[in-house]
Amino acid sequence: MLEVTELACLRGDRMLFADVALTVRPGELVRIAGPNGVGKTSLLRLLCGLAMPEHGQVSWKGARIDRAREAFHRDTLYLGHAAALNDLLSPLENLRFAAACHGLSADVGQSELALERIGLGPQRDLPAKVLSQGQRRRVGLARLYLSENVPLWILDEPFTALDVTAVRDLAEWLDAHCARGGMVVMTTHQDVPFATPMRTVDLAESAC
Repeated sequence: MLEVTELACLRGDRMLFADVALTVRPGELVRIAGPNGVGKTSLLRLLCGLAMPEHGQVSWKGARIDRAREAFHRDTLYLGHAAALNDLLSPLENLRFAAACHGLSADVGQSELALERIGLGPQRDLPAKVLSQGQRRRVGLARLYLSENVPLWILDEPFTALDVTAVRDLAEWLDAHCARGGMVVMTTHQDVPFATPMRTVDLAESAC
């Protein structure tokens, strides 16, 4: 279980939000909503431990994440806007490297299938430097298809730059993850149909 209590975020000299409380249980799909600038991405970064809150805490399985970082990061997959790719490596090589860094087992066949599903089959062996920004993001998203055993997925606008087929397939994969007892916390501006009931948390209600 992911638990957030009295969370506050300060950016520069501006308090973005305060007193955010959130609990995410196995099988849940949670959408963080709110207008641009309210701090949705900042909240996701706090949830996955990439930034420290001004106040409050984030806990995973009953332990504060700042006191159990290794266990928490092993159980968490965070995909943000920026694709952390080596421009000299291909999408296939980047994907396998990222999976290995997370301790995931991903052979060539599994990795190729993941890239096919996200719509990058024809580009899998090209150097990443020739990919468009949308294609670069897809390389990161392909990690989702290798992360069945990672319980908590934190995703920032995962459906951006995907075609209709890829959106449908990814939505079905998120549903399948929740059906396995996994958890998904995400932001999205797109109206994506899910089989899993989606709970929406409006961050504007906690804006300062």
